[in-house]
Amino acid sequence: MPDHTAKSAQSHSPLPDFCSLPVISALLVVGALCVTLAWLAPESTRGLRGYSVGMLFVEWLAMVIGVALCKLRPWLLRLPGLLPYAGVWLVMVLIVTVGSMLAQWMDAMLQMQLILSPSLAFVRDNALIAALLGAAMLRYFYVLAEWQARLAAVAHAKVEALQARIRPHFLFNSMNTVAALVRVDPVAAERTVENLSELFRAALGQHDTHSGTLGEELQLVDRYLAIEQLRLGERLRVRRELDDLPLDAPLPVLLLQPLVENAVRHGVQPLREGGEVILRGVRDADMLLIEISNPLADGPAIGGSGHGLNNVRQRVAYHYGPRAGVEAGPQGDRFVVRLRLPMEVRHARADRR
Repeated sequence: MPDHTAKSAQSHSPLPDFCSLPVISALLVVGALCVTLAWLAPESTRGLRGYSVGMLFVEWLAMVIGVALCKLRPWLLRLPGLLPYAGVWLVMVLIVTVGSMLAQWMDAMLQMQLILSPSLAFVRDNALIAALLGAAMLRYFYVLAEWQARLAAVAHAKVEALQARIRPHFLFNSMNTVAALVRVDPVAAERTVENLSELFRAALGQHDTHSGTLGEELQLVDRYLAIEQLRLGERLRVRRELDDLPLDAPLPVLLLQPLVENAVRHGVQPLREGGEVILRGVRDADMLLIEISNPLADGPAIGGSGHGLNNVRQRVAYHYGPRAGVEAGPQGDRFVVRLRLPMEVRHARADRR
């Protein structure tokens, strides 16, 4: 995990994306608030006309600053340490200073008399305001970036814990199944070992990114069910309704397999007669709708704590954002888990934490 943490720290950008709509909006809102507060001040003598002109001037400066920082960001990121923030601060102050000088010159040339302050005072005050507000906004962006980095590190640790965890009872049961099949059915024993090795490879992290596709995740689910089928026999029945799914859709590794394992462990295994696990999946525009259901046991299964389901919820929220969702609960005589996943993962490098 230290390697992944180091990579995450290196890839974490110290600057916000000034080309993004939220950052541009923040610049515009802060500028509008400054003009409004100055207009509402008791000492203010400007009327509605002065307020409108001031708003136009400040919003124009905010847009120029946003575009300039968007274009300069790749070069600013090359600076070491916290120098990128110092560079952004200097760019903001410089643009406001030059813009104020240009506005003063245009007002004098056109004799509009919109600027009543002396030229030096007008430029000086605007530069000072830009310096103070710029420092405050950059401090906010810095704290926000640090918080996001810590959140990503915590999420990464949880994913590592999930992928590194192999339930001992599942491992022992699988090995006992292999041992029983070695003399009776060597082909089935070999196939079980291959399935088990693939589950181990996914759980222990075969790839650095821990990312995969829907098709690969469904293959892991099938390998797990094949092992449990040998152990539970006819008690385990599986129905798959997964037609027309985009198998190349990005999906974090071990997102569905723990849910299927919970369905078998808590829904089928406690029942003497067994039960049916149903896997459904459809594509709805740019969303994937996946449902996993199992029969409800008479009583709670031993060892059930809900950690697996909570872990899946957190991973879905981190990877896909607010558009995604996980719903789980009893419906009639079955327990149903529904996942609503966007086709595009918000974090392109899944489990990069």
